[in-house]
Amino acid sequence: MAKIVIVEDDVFLREELQNIVEKEGYSVESISSFDTPVEDIMAAEPSLILLDLNLPNLSGFQICRALKARGIGPILVLTSRNQLRDELHALELGADDYLTKPCHPKRLIARIQKLQHLYANMHVLLDAGDFQLDERTNMLYAGRNSISLSENEGMIMKLLVTRAPAVVSKEELFNQLWGSSEYVDENILQVNMTRLRKTLGEVGLSNRIKTVRGVGYQLVDGESG
Repeated sequence: MAKIVIVEDDVFLREELQNIVEKEGYSVESISSFDTPVEDIMAAEPSLILLDLNLPNLSGFQICRALKARGIGPILVLTSRNQLRDELHALELGADDYLTKPCHPKRLIARIQKLQHLYANMHVLLDAGDFQLDERTNMLYAGRNSISLSENEGMIMKLLVTRAPAVVSKEELFNQLWGSSEYVDENILQVNMTRLRKTLGEVGLSNRIKTVRGVGYQLVDGESG
């Protein structure tokens, strides 16, 4: 089931949007705390984000930019700001669509369905600067070279790229790969990382994963790996 994440600080509008979207059969998660909105949205693993622009702490523009830099989307901006410059700026930052409030529920659902259809039929590339990862096919592109990653290699690289430059903990990797760290030998994770490094070496990226002893792994630039 597709999950819609609502990023709206008006509690009454947030509840109204949630009701509208849930009636169409979507799973909904609403962001109600705005201390770490980008991290909270990413953790929810959204199929689509409904994003207001006038928010506490970070603006919707800043959130949009941060999410798109990590390959997260699609993003449908829903805001009371009806100036053309605001719409153009949001689209320049990577927003996929822009609607102004008040918005008829049928129009909102139609736009959500359209974006869902578009994203279901397109490749989404996570950009790490000198290489890109297609998170749907696990194809990694480095310059003129490309290589197919295994399912586990793809899941590891997706975490490392989206969390960079932060360290991805072993616990998080265990949960992503095997659903839990319980009954899983740590050596299995080390074997997977060794295989991934060997695969990356085939396209000149062997030094991109750094082991942070006792903590986890980190995606770094080629010189500091």
